[in-house]
Amino acid sequence: MPTQQTPVLIVGAGPAGLTAAITLARQGVPTLLVERRRELSSLPRATVVSTRSMEIFRSWGLQDRLHAGGLDVEWLLWWCETLSNAAAGTAHAVGYPTREQARVLSPTGPACIPQDHLEPTLLAYLRSLPAAEVRLGTEVVDVVAGPDAVRVALRDTGAVDAHTTRFVDAHYVIAADGAYSAVRRAMDIPMHGPDNLSATATALFRAPLWDLLGTHRYGIYVVDHAADQGTLLPAGRDDRWLYGVSGYDPEREEPADFTAERFTRLIRLGAGVPGLPVRIERIGTFTFAAQLAERFRAGRVFLVGDAAHRVTPRGGTGMNTAIADGFDLGWKLAWVLRRWADPELLDSYEAERRPVAEHNVARSADPAGSRRPVDEELPADLGGRIPHLWLAGSRISTLDLLGPGLTLLTGPRRNGWDTAAAEAKSAVPITTHDIGMMAARALGIPDGGGLLVRPDGVPAGLLPAWHDAGAEAGALDVAITHLVFTRTAVGTAS
Repeated sequence: MPTQQTPVLIVGAGPAGLTAAITLARQGVPTLLVERRRELSSLPRATVVSTRSMEIFRSWGLQDRLHAGGLDVEWLLWWCETLSNAAAGTAHAVGYPTREQARVLSPTGPACIPQDHLEPTLLAYLRSLPAAEVRLGTEVVDVVAGPDAVRVALRDTGAVDAHTTRFVDAHYVIAADGAYSAVRRAMDIPMHGPDNLSATATALFRAPLWDLLGTHRYGIYVVDHAADQGTLLPAGRDDRWLYGVSGYDPEREEPADFTAERFTRLIRLGAGVPGLPVRIERIGTFTFAAQLAERFRAGRVFLVGDAAHRVTPRGGTGMNTAIADGFDLGWKLAWVLRRWADPELLDSYEAERRPVAEHNVARSADPAGSRRPVDEELPADLGGRIPHLWLAGSRISTLDLLGPGLTLLTGPRRNGWDTAAAEAKSAVPITTHDIGMMAARALGIPDGGGLLVRPDGVPAGLLPAWHDAGAEAGALDVAITHLVFTRTAVGTAS
């Protein structure tokens, strides 16, 4: 069987892998995504989709499709004795903006969308992109990294016949295959940090809890009554919920001890309704870890998501950190493969993402990590992107202007920036936008100057006004050269 060639092979169809694949395929980079599961998980798992994650999905036109499977809640933790007495509870910030705050900060806002709706929505969109190929039920057997390519052996999940093994040679491999990443093990990259930090038992169930809560609609509830303390999370439409047991000790209790009868009793106590109808759908136990990979890269192999960092559920940052990883690495790989930038640009992936991962891993290890002020946690989510501003007389955000290449924002006195962008020596396409005087001032753009912005919204250079004819072109080339570490990108595209 001939060896398949592909610019990028992505292993794992979780949020990190799907986001990376979509980012690459939208730029026309042929991408093969493989996933050992034959079907995506039917568990809700993560439920909070952060502000920045929603901004990315909104830019792809997916916001309405995602909201169709989500819930309208305020992202606060509501602490109460029972749900039936929610009116006497208190709100605690969890690091995500409220609706009112989000209206100022973003064209969208954090959402409550279960992962088993998010992943199929992303997968369906990925399959609609011509540059993408997806293979479910395909697992990694071996990874051999060379200086010019990575050879990956693949086979159908569960197959034992060696003749079913297929080989793929990829310019780059993205390991998005989770906490027990086969690719990471093949690259011999260790994880550091505590494993089995704590444990929890959870039940997925349906019960008419929204009727009890009325207008008190939040993303997380802690019920604290005389018999027990537990956590309740809305996990989808039609009154689907998760109940988590606090303080589960695996040394004293077995998973089998958490029966449907026990959870039904706990849910009724937490609800404050003795005869509440409860339908248990699934029960499980799992342990927490707060770990970081020793490095996020081995040559042409990159780690994203849980393969690079494991966090506990505290703070709800795991999935969103993974999504940001996939987007960051995706656009940078696309630039390199399209010869818009040198491969040195890829060094910035770990340099930029590791500090965020370190912050979120440490937060998740903190027993109080779920409760944090918004101003402390928002910078880690937004990642230094430019502020959101609605352009005058429109519902167009400054973030809506960002394209796959570079975006040059100016005020109405544009001087020679249009000509400079058209004549720039860079292979990276540059799109210019006059955002108006007020928005330009709010972004700190000097009169007659410009702001160069990356695809992720991070500023790449503030450019002053020039009074000498043609000086803008030289200033723009210098700024782009600094950004793309360019030898091949400045000059003719090849």
